[in-house]
Amino acid sequence: MRANCWLGRGEVEIQEVPDPKILNSRDAIVRISKTAICGSDLHLFNGFVPTMMKGDVLGHEFMGEVVEVGHDVETLRIGDRVVVPFPIACGRCNTCLAGDFSLCENSNPNAALAEKILGHAPAGIFGYSHMLGG
Repeated sequence: MRANCWLGRGEVEIQEVPDPKILNSRDAIVRISKTAICGSDLHLFNGFVPTMMKGDVLGHEFMGEVVEVGHDVETLRIGDRVVVPFPIACGRCNTCLAGDFSLCENSNPNAALAEKILGHAPAGIFGYSHMLGG
């Protein structure tokens, strides 16, 4: 697939990257049809977010069609059209159950690094540095 890849401060390029794969039984893969750019993308583009590496795929607000789901996914079906917000949330931890999805306790695989840099550990965020789950 083609993706918008960060090459360094102020430099991006559309590149061929491997197709995504289901890694977790609760994963879903979406074929992106439209995407948006927001102010936080400019922080990445300009090199203001630590832990970015050459070749990282940018983008975290998109819509498209579900093309594959993990075996534990119950609310999505192949062919569903979806809008995907930036935070990644498990939907099962205490903060998710309280409606605070951006503070999900389980979705950021680098929570300790984020807490060290930011002073707290937010949820993982699609396409937003390794500090926030990539």
